[in-house]
Amino acid sequence: MGEIRLEIEELIKDLKFDEKGLIPVIVQDYKTGRVLMHAYMNEEALMKTIETGEAWYYSRSRKTLWHKGETSGNYQKVIDIAVDCDKDTLLLIVEQIGVACHTGNFSCFYRSLKGGVSFLFYLENLLKERKKMLPDGSYSAKLFKEGKEKILQKLGEESVETIIAGMKGNKDEFLYEGADLTFHFLISLVEEDAELREIIEELIKRHK
Repeated sequence: MGEIRLEIEELIKDLKFDEKGLIPVIVQDYKTGRVLMHAYMNEEALMKTIETGEAWYYSRSRKTLWHKGETSGNYQKVIDIAVDCDKDTLLLIVEQIGVACHTGNFSCFYRSLKGGVSFLFYLENLLKERKKMLPDGSYSAKLFKEGKEKILQKLGEESVETIIAGMKGNKDEFLYEGADLTFHFLISLVEEDAELREIIEELIKRHK
């Protein structure tokens, strides 16, 4: 074990830590491939991560090490650690237990400047909040109040409307109805206490 530790320490010395002794770390979920968060490590945090198999980081604001999940229970089990070509950035491949972000989102990168797929995760989290708070005047909250049967009924109606639009060959109408269908599918997903990432994981399993 001593020889292995010495070998690891030699590899770490080859890394390019900045003038404060830190190196940036990108964290990626091994199941979905989603980028979860960005943090920093010093040599001690990196050694602890290697030795324990769980992610440790260095807090620049508190100037101390922190063990991811120690207070929240949202630990990160480390699958692999990769180094970029310039040896100045690390990539942690992890199994995320719970969520990565302190906001309750699975990934810290849940907002998008351009839109795109991450908007679906934002929408999913918004619907979770609607189900929890049930605010007046919210269409989705109204459906959650009416229950599973009503939600699935609406999902069926939107499915039929999407099919009809597709049969007409009208692309704009098909996209419009498809958006309605996607929205109601997300509502049904939240009602089932399931998550969009689980759908993605299932698709990944099927991908050959």
